[in-house]
Amino acid sequence: MTDADRGSTIGDAMRRAVRNLAEAGVGGADFDTRVLMADVLGIETSSLLARRERPIEPDAEERFTAYISRRRSGEPVHRILGKRGFYGHDFELSAGTLEPRPDTEIVVEMGIAFLRTVDRDRPLRVLDIGTGSGVIALSILVALPHTHAFGTDISEDALATARRNAKRLKVDARFETSVTDYAAGITGPLDLAISNPPYIATRDIAGLSSEVRDFDPKSALDGGEDGLKAYRAIAAQVRSVLADDGSVVVEIGIDQKDPVTRIFEACGFTLSDWRKDYGGIVRALRFSREEAPCDRFR
Repeated sequence: MTDADRGSTIGDAMRRAVRNLAEAGVGGADFDTRVLMADVLGIETSSLLARRERPIEPDAEERFTAYISRRRSGEPVHRILGKRGFYGHDFELSAGTLEPRPDTEIVVEMGIAFLRTVDRDRPLRVLDIGTGSGVIALSILVALPHTHAFGTDISEDALATARRNAKRLKVDARFETSVTDYAAGITGPLDLAISNPPYIATRDIAGLSSEVRDFDPKSALDGGEDGLKAYRAIAAQVRSVLADDGSVVVEIGIDQKDPVTRIFEACGFTLSDWRKDYGGIVRALRFSREEAPCDRFR
């Protein structure tokens, strides 16, 4: 937008923004415009209609214009905002974190449901592998006060973001982080290991939408040649630190239920539960520990 394009009301600015985004081929231009304007004004999107005829302050319009320019160039809305809602709370994002998707809430729900069946005379212990912004671990901590969580990640930037989120949610006293691969160096016993690991095959990364491919960290997407690298590592590493009656919950990609199950079965686990996401795709698996040793490449 140029200075000549700018209007004097909130509604004028929003109408021009919608047209600007639509001309650039950005889908959902109206929705994105409302979300970005609401953030600029510090209000809920539901309050925009009543304010559309009010003047927009120059500094607010300047910030809104910058937002729209970034969105026009392909940057996702929640990257622009630097946060995203998940399981009832806003989580800060950073360059080192995956933008959480609603389907991952299914993984959280499965983890919480299992933990509510566990009877301990000590705080429950949860390991979130590849914690990123901490959405899984911290959502569990908010829901279950008698729980302590460990978050691992290879990115210190991600872990710093997770710690800030933990502090804002007031669960930081029950949350620890470690820069490590998967569960390396973690001691047990753990009641639950949970993860949304990278599960996209390397060859498929280039075919992802630009909003995912260009803005989510590749390390959080790339699951190796067959998309299953992380599951092999998790299955092999967590068994020795999991309580005898502990469980592992993982998010999976499309058509990965059978191969991921085989990997965990080869490491002495049995599939105990699975759930579909909001689109009807099997998205979360829960495995229980068995007595058999790990034959990790069976």
